[in-house]
Amino acid sequence: MVSKAKVFVMKSAGTNCDEETRTAFELAGALATIGFAEELFGKAQNISRYHIIVFPGGFSYGDDIAAGKVWATEIKHFFHEELQKFISQGNLVLGICNGFQVLVKLGLLPSLDGTTEQTVSLTFNDSARYEDRWVHLRKCSNKSVFINDTDGLLYMPIAHAEGKFIVKNQKVLNKLFKNNQVIFQYTDRNDRLAGYPANPNGSLKNIAGICDPTGRVLGMMPHPERAVVRTHYPNWRRHTIKPSIMGMTIIQNCVNYIKKSLLS
Repeated sequence: MVSKAKVFVMKSAGTNCDEETRTAFELAGALATIGFAEELFGKAQNISRYHIIVFPGGFSYGDDIAAGKVWATEIKHFFHEELQKFISQGNLVLGICNGFQVLVKLGLLPSLDGTTEQTVSLTFNDSARYEDRWVHLRKCSNKSVFINDTDGLLYMPIAHAEGKFIVKNQKVLNKLFKNNQVIFQYTDRNDRLAGYPANPNGSLKNIAGICDPTGRVLGMMPHPERAVVRTHYPNWRRHTIKPSIMGMTIIQNCVNYIKKSLLS
């Protein structure tokens, strides 16, 4: 009997998407556990038990200083080496919304040239307000294991105040595209790169998600865990919702990868 992929959904004070994230992974056939980061720091939950770590959305530590900054600082001081080792062993890390903000401030994304220097960030939306809407996403690269079975424009919700993707300099931006580490871009319904509201936050080059050089660490601002069943979609009564456009496909790819690469 093949074992199930095991997922640790990290939480902190202020995260609020852990329950739906756990449910999404369980629907994909994984065993998912929710726990505070301190449980891994203190060895109450041994990280070697898991194959996937997810940093979910929310407002960790109230987004004090900057979104995800306090949580990233905590992990950097107590857990960074263990997390890097976890990735090097072939496991997966997913950061969603606030989790994406944490991963870039940790330097685990984009990890250009294998360094953990912070070279990108996510800052305040151009609209100067919290944006909560459904968006279309273009798959820009096949580098990440999370997106193997996606097809056409993905469609899922965003909900954030600090989602504008920015880079340290032009060299960083060029490397992201050259290395195929830009995974998602915001588009309009006709797959055209467009401004607001198609690009809900003003992200540079409409970037909505990136991966690390291995393709096994993914960060994205849209919420795949809120688009896992047909009835999550606002237009589900009028249109056929193909699995290939759903957030569930990203989560299922994640689980399938672990089954094939580590459990088979």
